[in-house]
Order: sequence, then C-alpha cells, then structure tokens
Amino acid sequence: MVTFKLRQLSVPPGHRIILHDVNWQKFEAILEELGDHRAARLAYSHGTLEMRMPLPKHEKAKVIIGDLVKILLEELEIDCETFGSTTFKREDMVFGVEPDDSFYIQNHAQMIGKERIDLKVDRPPDLVIEVDVTSKTQLDAYEALRVPELWRYEDSKLQINILQDGKYIESEISSTFSNLPIVEVIPQFVEQSRTLGRSPTLRAFRQWVKEEITQI
Repeated sequence: MVTFKLRQLSVPPGHRIILHDVNWQKFEAILEELGDHRAARLAYSHGTLEMRMPLPKHEKAKVIIGDLVKILLEELEIDCETFGSTTFKREDMVFGVEPDDSFYIQNHAQMIGKERIDLKVDRPPDLVIEVDVTSKTQLDAYEALRVPELWRYEDSKLQINILQDGKYIESEISSTFSNLPIVEVIPQFVEQSRTLGRSPTLRAFRQWVKEEITQI
C-alpha cells in the first residue's frame, strides 16, 4: 500500500481532487493535518471529500461580496459576528462544508468570543456566501446543517436560497435585508468593481445604501 501525506499534494488553481471512501475519522484527521492556514477549500459528504483550489476570479468575487455585506450591516446598524471560511461540520449528519464567507446575525450575541464551533451545541451561521466558478455549492450540506440563508454567486448572477421546512427555495428577497433589492444590486456592484476597482466601488455602494435607508 502506498501512503503519503496530503501536504504532498499540489492542486493547481481552478482544479479539484475528489477522495472516496473517507470515513469521518479520516476526514477529521485530514482537517488536522492540513490545518487552518491553507488555501484549499474542503467539502465532505457521506464519505466523499472534495478538495478544491480557488481561482483568483473566485477569490476577488468572494472578498467583494463579503465587503458589501459588511457595509450593509454597518449602515443598517445590524450587529454581526463573522466566521469567514470556518469548517462547519456535524458527524451525525455526515456533512462538512467551508463557505466562502459566513455571518452570525440574528444569533450573533451567542457567538461573541467563540473560537471553536460545535454545531451540536452552536447554531449554524444565519447567512453564508458561496461563489461558484469551477464547482457547484452542495445545497444538501447546507440544508442538513440548517443554514437559514444561502447566497450563491455564479456567472454574474446572485441566487438567494431561503430554508423552508428543511429545504431551500429560491427567493428574490433576502430574509436579512428584506427592504433592499439585493438580487439586483449585489451583481451590479461586483461587476463595477472589475472596472472601477475595489475601493471606489465600496464607497459608491455605501453611498447607495445610505440613500436607500432614507427611503425605507
């Protein structure tokens, strides 16, 4: 039998590796071996582990959308705790996912100061963001973990998924920002950042949010 350490693997940007017949103990061992400071993203579902290395296109979209959400929360004076690409997992559900960004909003108070998350005790994040470039988001994993709201950005379009009766339904309205046209506006500003640049785009978005607030 040939054995090797996962650190020996080199996954080029935009590519992925899929490992089959990985039990939960091996998944936990892989997480431990790879550590927290890594570029690769992991997704685990019923014995199948996917390791993917994001492209710069993915990372830029992920960062700008996360920044836009933070501006929304700040301007609307909504408290939150951010957990980025934390690994959210539950052994009893045999799922583990690492979103591109994650926010505790309604349940932010319980998460202040937390450095480890145990979904048997802690609630899942209220909002997660996924940018799909080379692979698709595992909706069933987020459904199983009972994440209330999931944003998926793909091909310059934003899809909002709201959890209802344990399943996601596509919605034109965000539960978190119900008074704002999120599905239309977020893609507009993401695309604007490609030509105008990050900082001017964020300033323009903040001004837009302030103007919208006065009309609510």
